[in-house]
Amino acid sequence: MTERSDHPTLGEATRVWARIAALSFGGPAGQIAVMHRVLVEEKRWLGDGRFLHALNFCMLLPGPEAQQLATYIGWLMHGVRGALVAGLLFILPGVVAIMGLSWVYAAYGQIGIVSALFFGLKAAVLAIVLQAVVRVGRRALRNGVLRAIAAASFLAIFAFQVPFPVIIAVAALIGWVGAKTGLAAFRAGGGHAAVGATHVDDAATLLGEEAALPPSARREALRAGLAALGLWLLPVAVILIIAPGSVFSDIATFFSKLAVLTFGGAYAVLAWVAQEAVGTYGWLGPGEMLDGLGMAETTPGPLIMVLQFVGFLGALREAGWAHPYLAATLGGLLTTWVTFAPCFAWIFLGAPYMEGLRRNLALSAALSAVTAAVVGVILNLALWFAIHVVWSKVAWISLGPLTMELPVPDSINWVAAGLSALAILAVFRLKLGLATVLAGAAGLGLTLHLAGLA
Repeated sequence: MTERSDHPTLGEATRVWARIAALSFGGPAGQIAVMHRVLVEEKRWLGDGRFLHALNFCMLLPGPEAQQLATYIGWLMHGVRGALVAGLLFILPGVVAIMGLSWVYAAYGQIGIVSALFFGLKAAVLAIVLQAVVRVGRRALRNGVLRAIAAASFLAIFAFQVPFPVIIAVAALIGWVGAKTGLAAFRAGGGHAAVGATHVDDAATLLGEEAALPPSARREALRAGLAALGLWLLPVAVILIIAPGSVFSDIATFFSKLAVLTFGGAYAVLAWVAQEAVGTYGWLGPGEMLDGLGMAETTPGPLIMVLQFVGFLGALREAGWAHPYLAATLGGLLTTWVTFAPCFAWIFLGAPYMEGLRRNLALSAALSAVTAAVVGVILNLALWFAIHVVWSKVAWISLGPLTMELPVPDSINWVAAGLSALAILAVFRLKLGLATVLAGAAGLGLTLHLAGLA
């Protein structure tokens, strides 16, 4: 790519990406807002049109859209090297923070004060997931057909235990067929609305208007994409050969499937992880899943970094090594590797062709249907969290094809219920920020513990 004289050097851009990484708290919405403020409003590297265009492209890909957006803009600025710098810096603080917290949690999680802090965080996480349902629903459910898809996806995963990939595949097929048949509900396609309060024209920015890419940029991206695929799949193949049937082979294959099928953001992915890692593999309990999400909410980096915590606990308990914490560390890092290596592959392989993808109305309609289905999946996640936060006992109810996990009514934890109600009030009524709600809930949990109530 040709750089103008006022184009920032890779070193200058690295400092900008490091700043964004340090500020990337609060899930994808907050991270995208930070990137918009820094890259569009402050630096004027690109305008609103190109920023939203890139964001909508990243929505078409599996994986965390905020991290992939950073990777793509890094590629626009400095090619493959810029993409690697932006993408890796975006996840590095989360890798370090979650690994450190995982060690602390595994070693001291049952100590009263630590347990009390996480008790409070669980209530805050429940409120935050409910907020995600409302936010995504308002954006995605534009008509009755999309609302029906959301309702059907909720019933499928909650009442019939339909696997997450099946729900996503069926929703995408519905959207694609709907567009091909001219159904009005899918004509508008999917995507994001404006991100910031200030509009910045593309022509007034460093990158300017959309421009054709030189053939060398396409070839470089293709080579990098193929290399990323190899760096992802080769370690998985080696593990399957040398350690078949181990927890490491389970981690490599399960989280690789997630990397291919994680449309709809972190909250949708967590519904599948809760269904499989907790229910099928038994790597951790429902409360621990909530604790891990609390860690991810309070540390910089993608929310999907919670998966590293899941892999850490899975290897800690299932590897059977003489040094369990070494196994746990390798399990957590393996999870992160197979989660994010594909993200770079998708960006490098797809970025040169994003214009064609964005103009594909059938693909855009499939995305709309998938996003609608994700609303139902996240609602199921919120309900799953609520059941395990507020009640101490659950029971499986089976009636023909229906299989549901429901709370035992007399096992309600009134302290947890009250704390959850306060967190929901803080989020929806008082409109308090994420950091305030998390800190307040953790503080209340600690106070209740010291008072002998929790």
